[in-house]
Amino acid sequence: MAIMKKNKVVTADEAIALVSDGDVVTTTGFVQSCIPEALHAALERRFVESQHPAGLTLIMTAGAGDSKGLGTGRLHHEGLLTRVIAANFGRMPKVAEAAKDNKIRGYNLPQGVISQLYRACAAGQPGLFSKVGLHTYVDPRHGGAKVNDLTTEDIVKVVEVDGEEWLFYTATKIDVALIRGTSADPSGNITMEKESLTLDCLAQAMAARNNGGVVIAQVERIVDDGFLLPKDVRVPGILVDCVVVADAEHHRMNYGVMHDPALAGQIRVPVTGLPKMKLDARKIIARRAAFELPPNGVVNLGVGAPEGIAAIANEEKVTPYITLTTEAGIVGGVLASGSSFGAARNADCVIDQNQMFDFYDGGGLDMTCLGMAECDEAGNVNTSKFGGRLNGCGGFINISQNARSVVFAGTFTVGGLDIAVEDGKVRIVQEGKSKKFIRQVEQNTFSGPFAQTRKQPVIYVTERCVFQLSPEGLELIEVAPGIDIERDILPHMEFKPIVRAPRLMDPRIFRDEPMELLSDLLNLNLCERVSYDASRNILFLNLEGFTVRTKDDIRDLQEAIVNGCKQAGKRVNSVVNHDGFKISEALYDDYAEMIEYLMDNYYATTTRYATNGFLRLKMQEALKKRGLAPHVFERKEDAHHFAERAAEHNKAFGEDPDDSVASAA
Repeated sequence: MAIMKKNKVVTADEAIALVSDGDVVTTTGFVQSCIPEALHAALERRFVESQHPAGLTLIMTAGAGDSKGLGTGRLHHEGLLTRVIAANFGRMPKVAEAAKDNKIRGYNLPQGVISQLYRACAAGQPGLFSKVGLHTYVDPRHGGAKVNDLTTEDIVKVVEVDGEEWLFYTATKIDVALIRGTSADPSGNITMEKESLTLDCLAQAMAARNNGGVVIAQVERIVDDGFLLPKDVRVPGILVDCVVVADAEHHRMNYGVMHDPALAGQIRVPVTGLPKMKLDARKIIARRAAFELPPNGVVNLGVGAPEGIAAIANEEKVTPYITLTTEAGIVGGVLASGSSFGAARNADCVIDQNQMFDFYDGGGLDMTCLGMAECDEAGNVNTSKFGGRLNGCGGFINISQNARSVVFAGTFTVGGLDIAVEDGKVRIVQEGKSKKFIRQVEQNTFSGPFAQTRKQPVIYVTERCVFQLSPEGLELIEVAPGIDIERDILPHMEFKPIVRAPRLMDPRIFRDEPMELLSDLLNLNLCERVSYDASRNILFLNLEGFTVRTKDDIRDLQEAIVNGCKQAGKRVNSVVNHDGFKISEALYDDYAEMIEYLMDNYYATTTRYATNGFLRLKMQEALKKRGLAPHVFERKEDAHHFAERAAEHNKAFGEDPDDSVASAA
């Protein structure tokens, strides 16, 4: 008997009729992109008309909606949902309100964890081991990711493996997967040529299929059998039960864009014409944060204020020297913002979201810049629950805990803040109604003390000042021109930060002209930081504001110093200004190795000064470890006095060999 090949193309209503009461449903989408809107609409329509399917569990990673009722926001009707496991609640505010009012159970898990749990479900595994979430509200010792009192079941546990703490996340089996693609053949093979992202569609489909569930795919067109190239198929037909062809309005690329071939990677476009940001608080924050960009590094940018860094990188022509990524799976290109956030123009490639989080969790990110809703004196940051609003963590926890360096960015206050930039200075026209820097955050999305134990560099950038996470807590390290600490900063905080010797923020940030950031990031101006006083045989090295992010920075610095010493033609007595100098925790030993090399080959003596006590301590430790005399002073005058005495001593006793540099060269 011949078996007829099944045509899987059905209407949205026919497909949604397969969803049963009590099912666990997962859906795709990232912010406003790649959302199977026709399927959400059909599910809402069926429930409103029949009160079925009822009591569903919704599992999703990023928010998928417009925050006004579209996307998963359609699923707010009472009785439709009984439980939600999501990374973001902010894009379905009525569902979040139901959770807040104890009408449904809910868990707010990290986005990457949910993304990776799809794979665990697909493989029949009981759950996921991860360090992501330790010492945050996700940790069962601090709430276990439960969003309300109605939620009592523990789905996160602390376990110990080989003496190390891990979190174990229990997998929830999936009955229905709602996914989206561009084209499908009658057999259900799905391609994504016009989508901006691929997300977790394959893992979600496999998770539902291997649990005996239903996979429903929304597409914009049907093609004939044999038309799709095997390597273009992102979800094979063996995983798909139903294919629904959506009309154009329900298959927009995102809610603000019908279709943009550049965002889909179908064409490459010139980026020089991208709009320039106006010089306001958002641009000031983005400009200052951009100084932390690691050349040749991999960077993630969060939503909100951090998005501006992509525009600044393009404006300053830095984009070719860094690789911007999004947790949604974008690698390279110019990141999009607004309704297209998560996508990019001229991307190098697009990978699945769960694979991107593998890369992030494993330490692949050199830097991230993320937003902050609240920050406290211990350096803890809250972005997930504040002001009576359940927003959710999104990918924030995965990203912030695992990046090599973290920049939190946002305005100093919120709610009506208005500033003016006049003659290179900041003036607060109207202060925000609410403080962001409070005594204790409402919910801990990022643990400052935990970051300290792992020696993770963290700074907090606002339009008027910059803080740094130090062992003692939050330290004020930079102040914008025109800002008075006693008038514009301290009165608008619920705690007093550590204030030692904050310096002025770079004045270029506050001028509406290019900052020449590329020269800084590539260390092209390092030679200007080296000067030599032949009469006293003292080499001056001004490292004020210089940042050592990578070993390449140390190499470039060493080259500039050696060139200065060679011009002197003999061993020199060096004085180094380390005020405002920053160095990655992992590079102190490499930096000390450079000093040892210079002492062996070019220096007669060396001394340095820094007002930052922590920097002095770390520098002293690194130098002593190599058997070098530290000579790290707090005051410039003391360092200069030491160098001058050393120069006089060398001259008096003839310890000034002219041939040392030549032989070293």
